[in-house]
Amino acid sequence: MSGIAVTMCLCRRMPFTRLLPLARERNWTLEDVIRETGCGDQCGLCRPYVRRMLLTGETTFTELLAE
Repeated sequence: MSGIAVTMCLCRRMPFTRLLPLARERNWTLEDVIRETGCGDQCGLCRPYVRRMLLTGETTFTELLAE
């Protein structure tokens, strides 16, 4: 564990706990999330987290992910 907890898209201030149910309800892909919410469209640092969130359902990440 690196001492961090990534839990949201900082640019849009969107917590993954809010984003995941929305994405699942609408069956969004990563591209859909970016287009519909703007998450991952500015700095892009949350993209690998959003991608993993969509795959696994995780909403808190304690490791640094890169694209």
